[in-house]
Amino acid sequence: MKKLFEAELKRVQQYAEDVTLDPDTAYPNLILSDDGKQVHCGDVRKNLRDNPERFSYCVFVLGKQSFSSGRFYFEVQVKGKTKWNLGVARESINRKGDITLRPQNGYWTIWLRNGNDYKALASPPVRLTLKSQPEKVGVFVDHEEGLVSFYDVAAAALIYSFTGCSFTEKLYPYIGPLVMYSANMFSSEYN
Repeated sequence: MKKLFEAELKRVQQYAEDVTLDPDTAYPNLILSDDGKQVHCGDVRKNLRDNPERFSYCVFVLGKQSFSSGRFYFEVQVKGKTKWNLGVARESINRKGDITLRPQNGYWTIWLRNGNDYKALASPPVRLTLKSQPEKVGVFVDHEEGLVSFYDVAAAALIYSFTGCSFTEKLYPYIGPLVMYSANMFSSEYN
């Protein structure tokens, strides 16, 4: 079975995109690296213009790159983190006020809470039982198949797939490093 997942992961990795984070969408406490590849949450809320793209209540940031057809893949370094969300979001998502992460609201997301509580935020949420804690999570989207899959890259294991999705808008990579849980990194590099 592991060989099958290794082959599957190699297949989806060929659609890797170089993702950078969009500072115009970042919640005001988030600090992005100069190259747009890393994000962490600072102690001070920056006084930033509240543009329509910016998350004003939830500690989220989107990738600059959007995808409206075909397939794409990216990886997020989550090693050592105890709390995060990541996935993809459609362009028209609510970015102001409290946000419920689920496909009906334009978010295809998995999350970690309390160091070992993993969930896929479907309706209803699905508790995930993982053999090991992922250090790097791969996210693969196939527009035509209506598929969003999450992989534990080191274990070459499928974490969860949203299937039967209908994508009618651009999709953006999305991450929520959450307050005081820092240094998640977007990267499309893999071995």
